Amino acid sequence: MKKIAFFDFDGTITTKDTMFALIRHQKGSAKFYLGFFFNIPVFAALKLKLISNQAAKKRLLSYFFKGTALSTFQLKCDAFATGALPAIIRTGALEEIKKLKDSGFTIVVVSASAENWIRKWTGDMGLNLLATQLETVDGKLTGKLSGPNCNGAEKEVRIRSAYDLSKFDEIYCYGDSNGDKQMLALGTKSFYKPFR
Repeated sequence: MKKIAFFDFDGTITTKDTMFALIRHQKGSAKFYLGFFFNIPVFAALKLKLISNQAAKKRLLSYFFKGTALSTFQLKCDAFATGALPAIIRTGALEEIKKLKDSGFTIVVVSASAENWIRKWTGDMGLNLLATQLETVDGKLTGKLSGPNCNGAEKEVRIRSAYDLSKFDEIYCYGDSNGDKQMLALGTKSFYKPFR
């Protein structure tokens, strides 16, 4: 029997949005808060649904990281994954992942956050990863995304392109927001906000 489980990351496995935690970890509190002050119009536009999550994410990534060498950024992302990330991982999520692995499930994290700051954690845990990718030119971050934000309908697109779901007898899906709706609909069993 083939079994697979898809987990959203931010808010499902973690207690908070990791992009904000990553920015603060890399830039320090002073630059973090100053940056958010300068980007108040972006948050206002997002709240009023004048811009998409993807557009807001691009604006923030561009503000904080445009022109950063990918090698430097990745080293700091790996440091975040081993240093700061464990403190915001939900205990219930870890227990569920262990239980599923012991039951023979393939486990895939599907995240709107960039793969750069999740990859080391998922790798160390023995999990697969589908996530948003950041664009680089000449070894530097452009502040843009490479391809669509891995959220909403794009989660389903990424899952179906990576896995032939017809070959799995059991498909478990875990999420906590509207951005996980299409992914949750793929499951033979789906769990919404399961680890609160």
